[in-house]
Amino acid sequence: MQLKLSFASLLAGVLLAFTAQDAEARPLVNRNPGLVTLPLKRVPQRTDLHPTILLQQHINRSNRRLARFTGRQEPSELELRQHIERRVAALEDPTLAKRFNRSGLKGTKDKRFNNRIGLAGSSTAHSFRKGRGRGGNGGAAAAGAGGAAVGAGAAGAAGAANGAGGATGAANGAGGATGAANGANGAAASGNGAASAAAADAVEKANTPTADNSLGLDIEGDDVGYLATIQMGTPPQDFLILMDSGSADLWVGSENCVSVDSGGGCGNHQFLGTQSSSSFQDSGNPFQVTYGTGAVAGTIIQDDIVVAGLQLKAHTFGVADQETDDFASDQTPFDGLMGLAQSTLSEQKTLTPIEALAKQGLVQSAITSFKISRAADNLNDGEITFGGVDQTKFDAQTLTTFANVNQQGFWEGAMDAVTVDGQDTGLQGRTAILDTGTTLIVAPPDDAAAVHQLIQGSASDGQGGFTVPCNLNQSVALSFGGTSFAIDPRDIAFSPVDPNDPTGDCLSGISAGNVGGATEWLVGDVFLKNAYFSTDVNQNQISLAKLV
Repeated sequence: MQLKLSFASLLAGVLLAFTAQDAEARPLVNRNPGLVTLPLKRVPQRTDLHPTILLQQHINRSNRRLARFTGRQEPSELELRQHIERRVAALEDPTLAKRFNRSGLKGTKDKRFNNRIGLAGSSTAHSFRKGRGRGGNGGAAAAGAGGAAVGAGAAGAAGAANGAGGATGAANGAGGATGAANGANGAAASGNGAASAAAADAVEKANTPTADNSLGLDIEGDDVGYLATIQMGTPPQDFLILMDSGSADLWVGSENCVSVDSGGGCGNHQFLGTQSSSSFQDSGNPFQVTYGTGAVAGTIIQDDIVVAGLQLKAHTFGVADQETDDFASDQTPFDGLMGLAQSTLSEQKTLTPIEALAKQGLVQSAITSFKISRAADNLNDGEITFGGVDQTKFDAQTLTTFANVNQQGFWEGAMDAVTVDGQDTGLQGRTAILDTGTTLIVAPPDDAAAVHQLIQGSASDGQGGFTVPCNLNQSVALSFGGTSFAIDPRDIAFSPVDPNDPTGDCLSGISAGNVGGATEWLVGDVFLKNAYFSTDVNQNQISLAKLV
């Protein structure tokens, strides 16, 4: 089917940005030495995308992340864009058109979208400009940050992308070319006040954490990204940071930050530089990080940071002078990103904050632990813990520890078995990359089909996705270290195919990926909401436990 340019332009609307919130999370005064916990905060997911398009965005993003994790060639922007186009074309049904336009947006009139979850509308990919800001000449870095995208295609056909996990735009190519284009110069200027109001509604603040030295963990979207507030500079300022176990660099926007897409500023965010911090020291050395969706470039600096009340003096990290609009948009809810993979993955060639805390003896070990809450439960009890585990969050008798088998710095472990209501799928010898920046579970096509064959009422959509009954009561479980971890059926029944029929068919949270080997899975938040997840850099191992 030949798609017209107007159709491509409509596709740009598929990725309208999330909005921000100025929620705060501060450390408790009393601390237990060696244990630091930050709360994670949550931002609701947008509801104006048709579920099948949202699913394809997640699949696209996961395929790109999986390719990076496994060192394989990423799918082309054209290929990923075509997946979106097929989904949009399938919606050319008069009954659906009454509720959604062809881009998957309901009631949208303004086609100027500035979206950190994958942008479209330009005929060429962006490159960081040497004459704008500092450090625009770095090479493209492969890092996972909670999002993947389809860049804009040639001849002006719009791309579209997945934005789970929070960081956005697709970047591709040497010299730092970023493959996510901005659809018509960003989210209209009418947005600052509205964006701020929407941001307040978008972020749901975490409850007071149960552990000492803790800050709550907010959830971005319906369980698609996890944010915590830390302090930077002198005097210290609060920065809302995306916590990502699939990358290894810490950065925030600089006071000179410029959007490489729109040419304007970097949004209504908190920035760091000599004007705001007397302890700010710029090395002048450039860095660039390219994520599955979005890219930043700037310089490596030193400044004081505070993580749950523990201060790292003159910590080395980055400030971004240039950001794609995926990060620069007012609608992006966070000010920067903290990578929590191993520092061997760092483009800045420096220790991650948890590694620096451990090296200085401020925590006992370079351990990072996640308890991520499920939006549907309304518990808001998410936490990220540095230096140990919060034993109030899990059943200690179920704690299982296994080796990290990934050689690049990601977190990947052997997966013993996959079962459906206790029935073994026969999928043995698999490994799973456990990634807080991935929303879905993405399995090799044959594996995904084997799982769904045991789910009553499931069906394949022929494009890597599956449907399951929305009232699913069967339990899919993944086994690690001899312990089986069941996934709540609500996480498998990802979203109703027809939003007006929540009791019909739902999109499955387990999809087929076309990148990677026959035994590699990418296991994101669909699973991780159901387990306590901990990583240990020093021992190079992963731990999981059942939640209480």
